Amino acid sequence: MSTSLNASRAVWLHIGAGSFHRAHQAWYLHRLIAKGDTHWSIALANIRDDATPLLDALAEQNGQYVLETVTPQGERQYETITSIRKVIPWDNELAALMAEGARPETRVISFTVTEGGYYLDNQFNLDQGNGDIQADLLGGCRTIYGTIAQLLEYRKQLNGDPVTLLNCDNLRHNGERFRHGLMQFLQLRQEKALIGWIESHTRCPNTMVDRITPRPSPDVAQRVAQATGFQDRAPVMGEAFIQWVIEDDFIAGRPALEEVGVELVESVLPYEEAKIRILNASHSCIAWAGTLIGQSFIHESTGTPAICQLAYDYVTQDVIPSLTPSPLDLAAYRDVVLERFSNPHIRDTNQRVAADGFSKIPGFITPTLQECYQRGQVPAATAMLPALFFVFMQRWHQHNLPYDYQDGILDAAAVRQMFNSADPVAVFAADEKLFSTLAHSAPFAQLLRQSIDKVNHWLTQ
Repeated sequence: MSTSLNASRAVWLHIGAGSFHRAHQAWYLHRLIAKGDTHWSIALANIRDDATPLLDALAEQNGQYVLETVTPQGERQYETITSIRKVIPWDNELAALMAEGARPETRVISFTVTEGGYYLDNQFNLDQGNGDIQADLLGGCRTIYGTIAQLLEYRKQLNGDPVTLLNCDNLRHNGERFRHGLMQFLQLRQEKALIGWIESHTRCPNTMVDRITPRPSPDVAQRVAQATGFQDRAPVMGEAFIQWVIEDDFIAGRPALEEVGVELVESVLPYEEAKIRILNASHSCIAWAGTLIGQSFIHESTGTPAICQLAYDYVTQDVIPSLTPSPLDLAAYRDVVLERFSNPHIRDTNQRVAADGFSKIPGFITPTLQECYQRGQVPAATAMLPALFFVFMQRWHQHNLPYDYQDGILDAAAVRQMFNSADPVAVFAADEKLFSTLAHSAPFAQLLRQSIDKVNHWLTQ
């Protein structure tokens, strides 16, 4: 096991200045500092310029901001987070980010990426045809691969010190799959020397992260000001529940995270499978269904009996048998998840959770479909999830969604072509990127057709 290095200060560089990092990893590092361990601090950066106002606000506040947490019972707590000690301004060349990543004091580089931001196909290989990947193969920094490749090349040239690359997001086997994608990216660029250096000087632990963190609404700042007197320009809010499970494989030291509740384990697999299939997939199910009946918030959709029953049946009938045996009490975890989704004080939006469906179906849902068939079970409950997404995207095609649907890998032309075809359901069911081997299964196609009919019947009741 590798722990804090007491001889000098160490920096944890995080790429991705969104709310989740500031409600999750930054909170854990803050709690460690509050316990008296001041060896580690965070430097915060972003690849794109869309977070510049936030970074500017944080810089003016010396990296400090208030985290509001709320329980399902409405109990709110406020804590000033102090772990971000450096805010790295965005520049077009990412020069400041590269310089920070190359410093010997930087021993962990973490990042939060959406599912689509990994640009992986259904075999978890790099999608070489993607425009952003193509741009980065020519030397750009639009993606996590181009950015990390340039950063590590600079670090290799400058000092060659080892560093841990740590994913903090919902991709299954995230450390392994990021490393595989990065190596494929560098092979395409024929960066043999850098590949060799990465193999010997980096580690990529798998992780599982969990805390529902909606986009902050203006009333968060108002409550923070009322409760603390601080006119915070960068507050963040999240649920009281929090969890972080990390494969204990760091190469250049790490904070003593186990002292503040992080679970350092040999294998993250059972934790991430439960979280991805029970929490993340159910979350998407509820968001798609709720949107279809005109609801805006996750808690009101979870509180709708028919929608809650869809999620409950999916987990109970298909997921729990797929994940058994497990070191976790899966039924209890299901119940806790649905209680968390029911929290009326979070006000998490269906719009946020409904995003990135074209990545979530193959990542969160298709494995359960496949495993049900493998054990001779028809996955009727699970098939309702892609059926909901089909009807959801049909509404998108008809310009009839109540909000702008966001999806990092949405091929709008292909989706419109599908819905303009003679049999859109057949085209959808045959999509290998979504359904892998099931795209060639006539029984699955028939089940999906029946499930879409059930969704449409439900919507007309």
